[in-house]
Amino acid sequence: MDALLNQFSYGLFFWQLIILLIVIFILGKFAWKPIVNALEEREQGISDALASAEKAKLEMARLTNENEQLLKEAREERDAILKEAKELKDKIVAEAKESAQTEGAKLIESAKREIEDQKLKALAEVKNQVSALSLDIARKVLTKEFEDQGKQEALVSDLLKDVKLN
Repeated sequence: MDALLNQFSYGLFFWQLIILLIVIFILGKFAWKPIVNALEEREQGISDALASAEKAKLEMARLTNENEQLLKEAREERDAILKEAKELKDKIVAEAKESAQTEGAKLIESAKREIEDQKLKALAEVKNQVSALSLDIARKVLTKEFEDQGKQEALVSDLLKDVKLN
């Protein structure tokens, strides 16, 4: 059997070569183009997917940067609003203090005027009472003095001496 395997046949080689060429031709004609086209389509699809992924990665980076910028702006705006609110609060508190002090000073001044008015009224009332008492006392003293006719004549003559005639 070893002798059969070691023999080379040109006829068999020729037919095997023809069959191989026919198979290669048939494969090239019918199978090779669809396989190559499928491989090229797959390669193109992978390439497109990689490009799309790169685009998406760049878009995500851009959106991330935009989001960070928006957050930064929002923080700055929040800080500005808080600062403005604090300044407004301080201003309102200062105005309220000033207003309270002004109102307090007005109330104190009004109270002082009222006290002074009441004091003047009380003094006038005391003066009126003192005058009334003085007149009452003087009337009683004079009534007592003029009960005696001799005392009345002496008083009239003293008063007449004080009066100078022109």
